[in-house]
Amino acid sequence: MILEVLPDLLAYLDVTLLVAGISIAAGSLLGGLLAWANLGGARPLRALAAVYVYVMRCTPSIVLLFIVFYGLPKLLQGAFGIDMNGMNRAVFAVITFTLLFGAYISEVFRAAYKAVPRGQYEAAICAGLSPVQAFAHVMLPQAAIVALPNFGNASINLLKEGSLAYTIGLIDLIGKGNLIIAQNFGAYGIEIYLACMLVYWAVVLLLEQVFTQVERRLDKGSSLRVETPARAGAVTGGGAADGA
Repeated sequence: MILEVLPDLLAYLDVTLLVAGISIAAGSLLGGLLAWANLGGARPLRALAAVYVYVMRCTPSIVLLFIVFYGLPKLLQGAFGIDMNGMNRAVFAVITFTLLFGAYISEVFRAAYKAVPRGQYEAAICAGLSPVQAFAHVMLPQAAIVALPNFGNASINLLKEGSLAYTIGLIDLIGKGNLIIAQNFGAYGIEIYLACMLVYWAVVLLLEQVFTQVERRLDKGSSLRVETPARAGAVTGGGAADGA
């Protein structure tokens, strides 16, 4: 039964990946803005960013999903006359997971930036670089290496949390699985969910390999070679003999 339903499930994998990909991209932009506000913005901006991050991190994903799906259309209809009832349900899923991912990833960006010694930025400024150049060429590459492992974990978690989108009627991988179970009058539920688990497992393994390769590429050449004490002593001894 697992092999039989896999093609039907894989046909909707693109919906799951599309929702996760757009949410990660938009959430990264939001997280970058929040991290900037938290690190160098004015005091009101820092306070707003901190409150936003706190509220989002304390809100369960499914609760925020229902608030966005049921509350946002009413808010926009009443305030601006915008009708969202005809929109695809994937839009509400993307909005929800963008808000959540932005809050989580802003802390990752903030911690990664603070992990880079501030003296390197000041040295770059003294060397004649502009603040933007110092950030782009000195701080950002090093912060990216620090942030990438946690960014990868957050992205994988978002991909898995995206399975909650079926609760608002989105037909993605899990939504299709539930439809198949309903068509079989509740039978084969274990087999179909096991098939979904195998698909998620394969996608997560692939993403882990991608992030590992990206991390190795970014980290290439950044490690300094440290001579061992024995080698350093041999070099020193040779120099002394030559001097004598």
